[in-house]
Amino acid sequence: MSELEGEKAVRRSGSLKAPFVAVASVAVLAAVTAAGFLAGSSSVSWGDLVAWATGGDVSAAAKSILVNVRLPRVLAALLAGGALAVAGAIIQAVLDNPLASPNIIGINSGAGLFVLVAASVFPQVLWLPPLAAFLGALVTALVIFGISLGANTSRLTVVLAGIAITTVFGAGMNTILIVNPDAYIGSSTFLVGGLAGVLMDDLLWPAVYIAAGLAAALFAAGKLNIMALGDDTAHALGMNVGACRLAMLGLAAVLAGAAVSFAGLLGFAGLIIPHLVRFFVGHDNRMVLPLSAVAGAAFVVVCDLLARVLFVPYEVPVGILMAFLGGPFFIYLILKNRRGSLE
Repeated sequence: MSELEGEKAVRRSGSLKAPFVAVASVAVLAAVTAAGFLAGSSSVSWGDLVAWATGGDVSAAAKSILVNVRLPRVLAALLAGGALAVAGAIIQAVLDNPLASPNIIGINSGAGLFVLVAASVFPQVLWLPPLAAFLGALVTALVIFGISLGANTSRLTVVLAGIAITTVFGAGMNTILIVNPDAYIGSSTFLVGGLAGVLMDDLLWPAVYIAAGLAAALFAAGKLNIMALGDDTAHALGMNVGACRLAMLGLAAVLAGAAVSFAGLLGFAGLIIPHLVRFFVGHDNRMVLPLSAVAGAAFVVVCDLLARVLFVPYEVPVGILMAFLGGPFFIYLILKNRRGSLE
């Protein structure tokens, strides 16, 4: 059996709905993105948005809001949502674990710790936080990968190990902020995840990492399909399973680390979105990964929009709202898989 035939073997009937789901997802993404530009503590009219987008005349006040506030914030939400959702889909596939996601197994916390260390030691080096976040995410991913290879290691053990790592790294971040309170401006928002105050300069390097990571992940999606057939079959098809797993975890670390570098410790986008996408289109990763990017971007834009408007004139960090949504979903997954499937 060829590698191509092996990849075809993992297609599901749900993939027949993929074109319709893709069109709907893109339409929803376009709608919520427009809403992200329009709504907020200072509203912008649809006419102003259209005029600004098409190069027409727009008032100075509306242009200032759109360029300096809404544009970086919406772009940040799109980048973070797409990156975290795809990272979560990759991690769940590589570890064969429905409970895995960047925040659950500690990858976000590892990235956050390295960002704070970099900000403390080299506060003026603007390109360093995304690189530090990637290194922290990669180190954590490698630790989790090593744990997952242990003899008789269950899926639940991997999740519990990730929670322990998250706790340790969280203590490290809090220690840095106690010793050096000025290590990171807006650190309280960073620790829960938030997009307020994001500037275009903050997105330059992360956007490069995320674009490269997404492109590589989509190109390698077929490899995840081969791994889904099982290690023995994948080996028989000529795949180096260990090297492929490490490479895919590296891509997940790039994506999650880049998102953490500007959005903070956003949680649960990487857990919720891949499951919802698989519900609609099945398990073919060639469809799951791109649709996760689209749906994840829309999800974070919507959550950020709600965080802005639900408590006007106050605003809560989007990470808090996502935690309210993600916590119950995580409990649901635990209960759904309680009958031995986590062992």
